[in-house]
Amino acid sequence: MSPGIFFAFLALGSWGIGDFLIQRSTRKFGEWRTLFFIETLAAIVLFPFILQEIPKEFSRGHLYSLLLLGIASAVNLIAAILNFRGLRLGKISVIEPMYALEIPVGAGLAMLILGERLRSLEILLVISIISGIFLVSVRSFSVFKKWRWERGVLYSLGGTIAMGTMNFAFGVAARETSPLFVNWFTGTVLALITILYLTLRGGWTQTWRQAKTHPFLALGTGLIDNMGWIAFTYSVVFLPIAVAVSLSESYIALAVALGMFFNRERLRSHQWIGFGLTLSSAILLAYITNRVA
Repeated sequence: MSPGIFFAFLALGSWGIGDFLIQRSTRKFGEWRTLFFIETLAAIVLFPFILQEIPKEFSRGHLYSLLLLGIASAVNLIAAILNFRGLRLGKISVIEPMYALEIPVGAGLAMLILGERLRSLEILLVISIISGIFLVSVRSFSVFKKWRWERGVLYSLGGTIAMGTMNFAFGVAARETSPLFVNWFTGTVLALITILYLTLRGGWTQTWRQAKTHPFLALGTGLIDNMGWIAFTYSVVFLPIAVAVSLSESYIALAVALGMFFNRERLRSHQWIGFGLTLSSAILLAYITNRVA
């Protein structure tokens, strides 16, 4: 197994467990405190490993890299808040299949900017994924009643588009700097933003109380989620971005299985069809893209 494929599958497992923990964390702590725990951990733990890179990356000759890192940080913040809220409000078994949209977003950016191309079958699978997402997201198809969307779907839809952009930005930035530096930089920026937000809202008393009450949840969420992003950024060093995104997106199966088992969530018949269509198409797209690469 090549290093790129190994890291892509490591990201798959980490994100699958990580999103399950993020849903529990957002319901315990809220979106901003969960983000604070995750990003502060990344900023602190990764700092010793990138210390020697800081003078080089902040020199005049690396303005392009800093611009990429700034964009990645901004998109990271938007994606995290939207996705965290979607996971807090919705069923993980409904929210997770939507993340397959990250594949066409990431692949589309790679096609437009890096010159990567999709074959006809791959485009067909992308359409199949979108169709499955629609089925799994709609609660009722009655023509005489207003459609009711599953709670959290609209937040996660916006977050998924942002996350696909973030995958691309992280991939390009990792190639320009290093996987660890990308995760440290974005983690530090978001940690500072969350610190400012919690300070302005006067939320530190509750933050420390929640951290002491649920230390393993806060720490576990931060460790697993950051492991996923570090693994993903290492995978794009060895693989095309479209391939890395396609392989790692299969994590939705693990996350949905965890959500259904632990949260005892139930889907309607058409949602099961949509789930199966989304999942199978995402896995097949990952397999084909990997074979082509």
